[in-house]
Amino acid sequence: MLFAGKTRTFVAWTTALTAKAQADRRGGKHPAHPRRSACAFAFPDMYQLPLDLHRIEAPSLDNFVVGRNGEVLAQLRLLRAGATQGAPAMIYLWGEAGCGKTHLLQALTGAQRVLGPEAPLEAFAIDGASPGALPPGAGPAILAIDDCERLDEARQQRAFQLINHARARAGTTVVAAGAQPPLALALRDDLRTRLGSGLVYRLQLLSDEEKAAVLERVAAERGVAVSSEVVPRLIAHTSRDIRALLRLFDALDRHAFERKRAITLPLLRELESAGALIKSG
Repeated sequence: MLFAGKTRTFVAWTTALTAKAQADRRGGKHPAHPRRSACAFAFPDMYQLPLDLHRIEAPSLDNFVVGRNGEVLAQLRLLRAGATQGAPAMIYLWGEAGCGKTHLLQALTGAQRVLGPEAPLEAFAIDGASPGALPPGAGPAILAIDDCERLDEARQQRAFQLINHARARAGTTVVAAGAQPPLALALRDDLRTRLGSGLVYRLQLLSDEEKAAVLERVAAERGVAVSSEVVPRLIAHTSRDIRALLRLFDALDRHAFERKRAITLPLLRELESAGALIKSG
């Protein structure tokens, strides 16, 4: 009977907390996270748990915001699944900053395996155990090179050799990315030719309308109420990169949750004035 009494007391207590949370929402304290607020009050030791819901996922093909880049995403899905018969030895992606080149390369091989201007020379190897390739038996052999326009002479030589080795080894594909199409890169001629020898895709930036739709979808999935002025201001005054915008929105959501406030333009300006949101082109 004592246990039953405690159970009734606990139910009454949690019911009261739920009622308090609902009253807070009606008062406009933070309509965005009613369930998380109740959980934080009822279980103080679990306060950090709600913040885990904000964790930014590692780049993957599934969380790439496709926009008008459906064709390249479909090609990379086939490549990653090993479903492409006679897969090209070379795929080159190009486009403006923020269009998703690095995201796609990291989605294919993992961030630590992407080669680039800062990678050690010995990493530019075809060996399955090298940083630029997947381990043997883990799927198709995919090597990724980012920021091709910034490669120095030594790394240009290694990249050229790497692509040649891939061309001679069935089932191996080099996926590279740069800011310009291959022939416009300020690189050695033979490397430019190799980079353009396979499939070449231009990645399109998301339009402002597409970015707004993504942010609004994320807010809806979280159950977050956002003032209508917030999203346009984020897009106009912070970053063109959708991943950066999502991180900024995440920071704004955290700030609102911790202060039990709605996500409004005054809250956004508060973070801007504190230097928490920085324009990044």
